[in-house]
Amino acid sequence: MADPSPTVISAPELISSGNGLVEAPVWHPDLGLIAAETASGGVWTFSKGKPKTVVLPHRRGIGGMVRHAEGGLVVSGRNIAYKNVSTAGEDASPTIVLLENDPSAGIIGFNDLTTDRMGRIYVGSVGFVAVHTPKDGEAAGTQPGTSHDTLRQSAEDKPGSLHLIDVDGSARVVATGIALTNGLGFSPSGRILYHSDSVRQCIYMYDVLPNGDLSGKRVFARVETGMPDGLAVDEAGFVWVALAHGNAVAVFDPQGREALRIPIPVPMVTSLCFGGNDRRDLYVCTGFEGSPDLGGCLFHARVDVPGLALAPAKVRLAK
Repeated sequence: MADPSPTVISAPELISSGNGLVEAPVWHPDLGLIAAETASGGVWTFSKGKPKTVVLPHRRGIGGMVRHAEGGLVVSGRNIAYKNVSTAGEDASPTIVLLENDPSAGIIGFNDLTTDRMGRIYVGSVGFVAVHTPKDGEAAGTQPGTSHDTLRQSAEDKPGSLHLIDVDGSARVVATGIALTNGLGFSPSGRILYHSDSVRQCIYMYDVLPNGDLSGKRVFARVETGMPDGLAVDEAGFVWVALAHGNAVAVFDPQGREALRIPIPVPMVTSLCFGGNDRRDLYVCTGFEGSPDLGGCLFHARVDVPGLALAPAKVRLAK
């Protein structure tokens, strides 16, 4: 008998607008919902009826973010780095780099990331610039003049890899041939890793070996409208996927069949996470592209099944 599909108890409600390219949402037990302004820079708190507050200034290009057991955040971008957070909006602490880029090897930066139960970090690298960093007064979005066909060609010509940063700080490649790496998430058992490859409009799945290596790459689900971006997994094993250029969140059952589609009133749906004390608050973030009136947004909905709890990263911080 098939698992019952999850239900959205309350329709998505707008809680913040007028932003740029909002990415990498994380529920923080002390700060509430935090997310990155990828193009303009910084990590901010977001809540309904309150102005957003910076907790990590300046950093641009963040496409993935997780909490660390030491209290700060691990963020992607030009490298993978540990950063302390401050509600005063200051950034006085030194950055601790966990994984550096390597342009000579086709790694110019990193996008989405996640953790497993042990606190190891899985992160995808990218070999080309897909997001335009705006000048003052200019909108954030994809590279000006870059069509989706050109984006696809760039991704195929310069594919990325999937990297594992182990708790001892060592790093290794565990998968290759990802055109445009995006959302990552584990099944409830921890034995399957899901991974969005946006330009191939495909979500892959891998078997996870005890040492963290991956095997058996195969297609979990294909997306016909839009591109799969950030994702999260719930306690029942359903995979919730943001559809960039697709105006929606798609929910797939553990067999890869679409079980639910949640319309979002702007096209560039970039990522999502579960939050709240019971992890039944669904937060969805979007980008500016295609939404000149609202800009980048944050939406909130209540759902009937909790999201999986994500372990904080426990990668050693070499200082």
